[in-house]
Amino acid sequence: MRVNRILLSTALVAVALVVQVSVLARLHLPGAVPDLLLLTVLALAMVYGHVGGALVGFGAGLLADLAPPADHAAGRYALVLCVIGYVAGLVKPENGRLKSATGPMLVVVGAAVGSTLLYAGVGALVGDTAARHVGLPGLLFSAALYDLLLAPFVVPAVMALARRAENDPLAETTSAAKATDISSGWLASGTGLRIGGQRGGLRMKASRARTARAGRIKGVKRL
Repeated sequence: MRVNRILLSTALVAVALVVQVSVLARLHLPGAVPDLLLLTVLALAMVYGHVGGALVGFGAGLLADLAPPADHAAGRYALVLCVIGYVAGLVKPENGRLKSATGPMLVVVGAAVGSTLLYAGVGALVGDTAARHVGLPGLLFSAALYDLLLAPFVVPAVMALARRAENDPLAETTSAAKATDISSGWLASGTGLRIGGQRGGLRMKASRARTARAGRIKGVKRL
């Protein structure tokens, strides 16, 4: 991943994790907890693609596994968000822009349901049966509802920040200027000609060669 992607993703994931642990988790809403970290991963994945989404999801999930008051095995949520980030990154359009909000909302609902099922499935493999006692259907419905209500305030803003960091005009201008300087220096050192007068110098040499050749031909005819 690029440096700007790593810095932006780290900052957004850290803010989302702090808000989720310190604010959303203490609301004591019925059913699931609004997953701000999941929405952040989804938004970044729909801009960075499946590879970037998987990397961001794994890092975000690992931080959530290690952050207190985590009461599950480390790596469990990292696996869930890695898979969700990879799948969400597959819906990234070629130009990086979505035509309507229907697609992202469907992705949010699918991710909320999929992450809850995957988390419960991984928990069942390691002996955690808490989802059975709470009620899986209620968790699925509340997770999808809360994330869907929170998504319009999170997903567009995160995607806009990610696109802005990707299309940095200052960085593009600087890189283009560097490429021009390198190419001009290489041409000047390799040919001994100035870039500005390269075409003019070549034309003058060609015209002189033609004039000399024409003079030689005339001299031969006169003889």
